[in-house]
Amino acid sequence: MKTKLFLALAVTFLMAACGQDPKKENGAISSDVINIPSTASGKTALAGSSPIMEFEDEKHDFGRITQGETVSYSFVFKNNGGSDLVISSAQGSCGCTIPNYPKEAIKPGQEATVDVKFESSGKSGLVQKTVTLVTNCTPSTKVLTISATVEVPDEE
Repeated sequence: MKTKLFLALAVTFLMAACGQDPKKENGAISSDVINIPSTASGKTALAGSSPIMEFEDEKHDFGRITQGETVSYSFVFKNNGGSDLVISSAQGSCGCTIPNYPKEAIKPGQEATVDVKFESSGKSGLVQKTVTLVTNCTPSTKVLTISATVEVPDEE
């Protein structure tokens, strides 16, 4: 008897849990689930006015470098959106990849750079590293990639 009661309750619970999503109506997604990012001022951005981060290049190959050499590259980008662009963080994929990014808001139409330094000590062969930026754009993350072929010098 207890088993039948438990099964009946379990089936009822599962049927209720599989009901239609309240955010959907007639199979369509409600507009209130769309996330419009905030502007740098903290106000909600109007549709079409959010910041847009566009890079000249998102990948850079340093080519052949000697182990122990430190190289750097500046990724140039422009805010092609309608509100201030803010980079809240930049994280290299390892300690050998060090990003430097603007801490102030980038106005619409303004260009800026994300400078990436790569320290090749202890590395050899083909190396590929990334820098992940977190911004107030959509999508909120952007990944930049650097690569190099690190050659170990001959010991004499």
